[in-house]
Amino acid sequence: MISTAKVQKQVFVLVAMLLVIAVTIVVGMGTGSGSLPFDRLLSTLFGHGTAKEDLLLYSIRLPRMAVTLLSGMALALSGAILQGITRNDLADPGIVGINAGAGAAISAFFLYFPLDPKTFAYMLPLVAFGGGLATAVLIYLFSYSKATGLQPVKLVLVGVGFALALSGLMIVLISSTDLRKFDFIAKWLAGNIWGVDWPFVYALLPWLVILFPYTLYKSHTLNLLAMDESIAVGAGVSINRDRLLLLGAAVALAAAAVSVTGGIAFVGLMAPHIAKSIVGRRHQYFVPLAVLMGGWLLLFADTIGHNFIEPVGIPAGIMVALIGGPYFLFLLLKK
Repeated sequence: MISTAKVQKQVFVLVAMLLVIAVTIVVGMGTGSGSLPFDRLLSTLFGHGTAKEDLLLYSIRLPRMAVTLLSGMALALSGAILQGITRNDLADPGIVGINAGAGAAISAFFLYFPLDPKTFAYMLPLVAFGGGLATAVLIYLFSYSKATGLQPVKLVLVGVGFALALSGLMIVLISSTDLRKFDFIAKWLAGNIWGVDWPFVYALLPWLVILFPYTLYKSHTLNLLAMDESIAVGAGVSINRDRLLLLGAAVALAAAAVSVTGGIAFVGLMAPHIAKSIVGRRHQYFVPLAVLMGGWLLLFADTIGHNFIEPVGIPAGIMVALIGGPYFLFLLLKK
């Protein structure tokens, strides 16, 4: 049974996190290279702004923040799923190589296939999903043993190896291309938010709308998988089927996110850990908070890197890595 105190704590923390996100959005809307004073925000939001203010808010800042927020949410949800099905607190779509697989597929697609601007935003998540899924399956096969099952430590090591190899493949792919395409892939590798138009928001949103409720529905299964395989089997869980379905969901979420934000790691590592430390390790408790936490982390990193560091800014992926790298080392030493 879920205690009333536990539910009240969860609701309080979720509301507090929503307020923090709202404050960050307001700060992001009012800051940057273009002038949009805070006293003009409400007027512009309610349709009483000038043409310049409308362009700045609705065509530049809001879609960028929406993409960043949704991508952070997707990465955090992906990380929460991966940590549950692998029983490894260090699992993250960026660390274990899924992001690199998605990036390699995007690089090949962008460099060697004809691009239709009308469908480009909607094709990228599908291409990234194919590359990420193929990579995840290979990592899973290399980390699995019939005698001992899935080996969490081996999964991280194999994933890191795949991530390095696929990053090298991306560099090889772009080494002989023209400067425009080279610049795009280089920015992707750095985690530079580039999909900043409304079509990218529409391409990303369905993945979260479908897979977030699915993850909550599978919370009990994730709780059992995170404990021990024998316990899960005893409780009637079909381990291989559920693990593969949840792995597919994690890959889809990570692929959809990185297809528009670039190679961003550590969000899927940090957000679930912070949420677990606040509301406990049961997935029905911490997953909603982890999703909000991940969205805020990436939004905050992009707001700081894009608006407050002059003259050209720092990519969100680098800003997150500055925080996530030491955090990863802390968890590694702790484990």
